[in-house]
Amino acid sequence: MKKRIISALAVIALALMLLSTVVSASRSYQTYTYSLEGEALYSPDAYTAIKSIDYTYMGLDKNLDDPRDLVVDSDDNVYIADAGNNRVIVLDRYFKFKFSITSFTNDEGVPDKLNNPAGVFVTDEIIYVADTNQNRIVTFDREGKFIKVIPEPQSSLFDTGSVYKPVALVVDDYGRLYVVSSTTYQGIIVMDDDGTFISFIGAQKVTISAWDKFWRRFQTEEQKALSASYIATEFNNIDMNEDGFIYITTSSITESKVRSAIKAKTKSGDYLPVKMLNKSGEEVMRRNGFWPPAGEVDFVNTSYDGSMTGVSTVVDVAVGPEKTWSIIDQKRSKIFTYDFDGNLLFAFGDSGSQLGNASSLKAVVYMSDGTLMMLDSTAKSFTVYQRTEYGDILIQALANQNNRQYDRAIDDWTEILKRNSNFDVAYIGIGNALYRNGQYEQALEYYEASYYTDGWSKSYQEIRKDWISKYVLVIPLVIVTVCVGVYLFFKWADKVNTHAATAGGKRTFGEELLFVFHLIFHPFDGFWDLKHEKRGSVRASLVFILITLFAVFYQEIGSGYLVNPEGNFKSIASTSLGVLVPLFLWILSNWCLTTLFEGEGSFKDIFVACSYSLLPLSLTIIPTTLYSNVALSEELQVIEFINGIGMAWCFLLIFMGMMVTHDYSLGKNFITSLGTIVAMAFIMFIAILFTTLVGNIVSFITNIIVEIDYRL
Repeated sequence: MKKRIISALAVIALALMLLSTVVSASRSYQTYTYSLEGEALYSPDAYTAIKSIDYTYMGLDKNLDDPRDLVVDSDDNVYIADAGNNRVIVLDRYFKFKFSITSFTNDEGVPDKLNNPAGVFVTDEIIYVADTNQNRIVTFDREGKFIKVIPEPQSSLFDTGSVYKPVALVVDDYGRLYVVSSTTYQGIIVMDDDGTFISFIGAQKVTISAWDKFWRRFQTEEQKALSASYIATEFNNIDMNEDGFIYITTSSITESKVRSAIKAKTKSGDYLPVKMLNKSGEEVMRRNGFWPPAGEVDFVNTSYDGSMTGVSTVVDVAVGPEKTWSIIDQKRSKIFTYDFDGNLLFAFGDSGSQLGNASSLKAVVYMSDGTLMMLDSTAKSFTVYQRTEYGDILIQALANQNNRQYDRAIDDWTEILKRNSNFDVAYIGIGNALYRNGQYEQALEYYEASYYTDGWSKSYQEIRKDWISKYVLVIPLVIVTVCVGVYLFFKWADKVNTHAATAGGKRTFGEELLFVFHLIFHPFDGFWDLKHEKRGSVRASLVFILITLFAVFYQEIGSGYLVNPEGNFKSIASTSLGVLVPLFLWILSNWCLTTLFEGEGSFKDIFVACSYSLLPLSLTIIPTTLYSNVALSEELQVIEFINGIGMAWCFLLIFMGMMVTHDYSLGKNFITSLGTIVAMAFIMFIAILFTTLVGNIVSFITNIIVEIDYRL
């Protein structure tokens, strides 16, 4: 009786163990995207972990050992590259064992076997296995029967003594293989199914150092083979979508370069860990989101031990439904999912031992129904995730958008916003649908809500085109009128300046103001007359400073949406300090320095000359700010160019003004100008030091008073 009870308890314990590991209670994950500032915006769960599949449930005779890759075929059969056991495991769609591929008889009739297979790819008829340590691709039919060996490709384009180590591959509709070799640095290897080399595509800008390349030329084959595992891998995984675009990932780019590329919000994939190539090898990934697809963008996230985690370590990519795609951040055990335009749809995952958590994510793959599977190489199992209602609506919205069912897409995106009002992709989706329906005014509102400037520009282009067609005769008339008015004004100002130069006597305030229009076009004569003929004054200088302050502040508050989509601007006090502090630092520093180096200009002369030199800033800033309210995205470069001309014009006038005012040669004025910049830095340092000292003294006295008051 006692033995029966013990046996029954043992059976119950085993059943509970299997139940907890195989069909555990589902666990949802808090998903999130990133704001424009890089802060996490949390949303409803997109996926739920429903199963953790280990070897006992699969029906394997032994546990997985260093699993490397996970793929599914069109029938949802699962293929696992079990590298440590030198085999490829095949499961059915219910995750039950079908067969494994370990040994076979090769083309020459000799018994053969796999050795550390790291990658697998399956078409409708063929299983391709990257037999890494055997330096080859081995093919089998869908029943696991050997077909042929695709040998190492040969080409003079390979580095001398290079080692071919295939770790991942995909095959296109024409039977061409795209192979990732862990020790090949020229890019993805493209070859025919008989091993004939075609080309390299997608070569990285970041490669092994020149020293390593040089040293490898003198290594023996054995040394190269031994050192292969210590050389950073250019690419580590690859996938292909239904349109033939190839996604590739890498973790070999230095963290500093990845960090810089993310912070710069670059549109180029040169230093980012995931790229999309067309079949010609051109990098064509769209990066229209707030941040380029690269996983983590908030680098101050900490791990459980409190250490900084840095940028993501991307080790795999998987193509999902409706042109979505996901990457694995192995460092954080997270999945980041993007749409075809590079917008982050959601991210989720965590490290740990609970259901759905992982210790070392190795691979991710989608099944035909959208179910997500992740392979954990440390736990030697994979976890199955099911989409939630929120995830289903999101995919349905993308499907309607891709199928040009824009009215339905608007309904779906609206449902998304009811559940997640911070989801920028939904605002963009509604904006895109409205734009394609010709509702440009309404589209602008949604684009503005998501800070999507490209879409806003396209919608506004249509609105502006319609507006121009209505006033097609008025616009040229206004332009001609303005040009004629400007011409007549400069002609009148030149006439006034010519009269003032010959009239003698005291200059009127108006003549002092108008003289600036002579000075900015004739700087050497202008600055000479400004100093020696007294053509300018301090009161006119103050006017020009006020005009500059107005222009800069107007630029802050009056720029168009495309220039300032966030609507941020500085206060008039901050704007004034931003102009006045550099100006007066320059004047003070130049006066102090030139006093020691035989400069002939007084403090007043320097002040007047610098103030008159500011006018080009206003002449360019005010018109470009007005124009920015009707400009398109591609026209912003013109605005930046004109503002750059105004800034350069201003600096050049100040330089010439100092040369004429102090009667310096070109070389001496150049050296003095550099010295002035150094003096400005020194004065700022002294001012900051003095301010800090005064603050400490005030704090010290305040603490003493508080302490005395407390004691009394």
